[in-house]
Amino acid sequence: MTRVLSLVTAGLLVAGGAFAQTPAPAAAPISLATGLQRAYAGIKTNLTDAGNRTAEADFGFRASPEVRTFGAQLGHVANSQYATCAAAKGVPNPNQGTDLEKKATKAELVKALADSFAFCDDAFASLTDQSALELVAQPGRGQMARGALLSNAVAHANEEYGILTVYMRLKGMVPPSTANRAVRH
Repeated sequence: MTRVLSLVTAGLLVAGGAFAQTPAPAAAPISLATGLQRAYAGIKTNLTDAGNRTAEADFGFRASPEVRTFGAQLGHVANSQYATCAAAKGVPNPNQGTDLEKKATKAELVKALADSFAFCDDAFASLTDQSALELVAQPGRGQMARGALLSNAVAHANEEYGILTVYMRLKGMVPPSTANRAVRH
């Protein structure tokens, strides 16, 4: 009996060792376009959730006198997205001449942000690795690769979200990126 148990144990150890040496399946490579699309989807979720989770009264909150209010930060992101995505799409900026930072209510600012995302959605959804390399005109700034332009849009939105997370923390709120990560784990 001891001999059988020893053989079974040895067999399991050998099998376990062999299994442990089997490499994990490689994750599929992420292309430039896919990486930008995923980054855009992530910041879209975080900014949208930040606007929705923040109370109307806190949209006028200013972390210090020389910075934008919480609501104006959302308006600033929307202004920037319209300008950047219009250039990426090769169309006139439909928001030209409108300063969304000046919207007054939560409803107006959340809608402005949502509308700017809706305008940008197809610029990101239709992006391919090939179209990311195509040069597009930026009014007054020359030409830039579409992928670089859209990467800048994601980077800027993330910078502004970082500012908003400070505002939220100062108001005792947990930012969406932290709250959503806690739910997934």
